[in-house]
Amino acid sequence: MDEIDQSLRKKAQKREIIERRIGRWLGRNTLSEKVFTVKVNVDKEKNACSLSISENESKLDWAYAGQGAYLLRNNYREKDPKRLWRWYIQLTQVEDAFRCTKSDLGLRPVYHHKKDRVQAHIFICFLALVMWRMLEMWLQSKGLGNCARQVLLELEKLRSMDIVLPIKKGKEARLRLVGKPDKLTADLLHKMNLKIPTRPKIIENVVQKNR
Repeated sequence: MDEIDQSLRKKAQKREIIERRIGRWLGRNTLSEKVFTVKVNVDKEKNACSLSISENESKLDWAYAGQGAYLLRNNYREKDPKRLWRWYIQLTQVEDAFRCTKSDLGLRPVYHHKKDRVQAHIFICFLALVMWRMLEMWLQSKGLGNCARQVLLELEKLRSMDIVLPIKKGKEARLRLVGKPDKLTADLLHKMNLKIPTRPKIIENVVQKNR
């Protein structure tokens, strides 16, 4: 915020532009938005020429007191905070499984109107959660942390290509090749004990696309 104020004191700018910059800055620093009040000072031409920043000390004390604190409200009678926290983390993991089906698996929103279809959808989300958790545990056992999403993003760099060769009697042979990974992806595959095929693989029973 001081940088914006100093730049305005050197050269005035349009008020609307400065207000949008302040809004973006406060949006990135939500804690500061509750503590500081920012006023845009204008000149005779109604352009922003400086900022007036005031601080609310009472809210600042509350911000320091609540730093790092997490408050959970529930209807359970469990008194052990560790168990409550474990249950809450499990809930966030279930919610993350639903997000995996939309983002990582690329499934579109599906609206169900029958009980069996709803149960099937929940079962698929449960399988996604199990597979996601197993991937995280596998990464932890390899010393790669537990950020499965970042690993999948890195593995997306792998590319394959199909080569179609004509053979006798008007038939075709399809060979699939996997591209050579870059150094970072190759190191990741090595730590995960995964090997990509180095020789072409014959692909059979390929469904032809309609043109």
